[in-house]
Amino acid sequence: MSVKIRLLRIGKKKFPQYRIVVMDSKKARNSLYIEQVGSYNPLLSEKQLIVDQPAIDVWIKKGAQFSDGLNRLLRK
Repeated sequence: MSVKIRLLRIGKKKFPQYRIVVMDSKKARNSLYIEQVGSYNPLLSEKQLIVDQPAIDVWIKKGAQFSDGLNRLLRK
């Protein structure tokens, strides 16, 4: 099972909010996830990004990889 840390879209139409989740890479974007490790709200003036760093470190040690979109977001 290849595991990815990626964004899960929630919220209404034109008002997106995202959860940063750990899930199997073969599942659809909005399917069940293993663990939530953060959140991202792009609509606030400061673009609120909340990350549980110890939980992400644990999953990275287990072999999880960041998705392309989340990798770009975390580099900013």
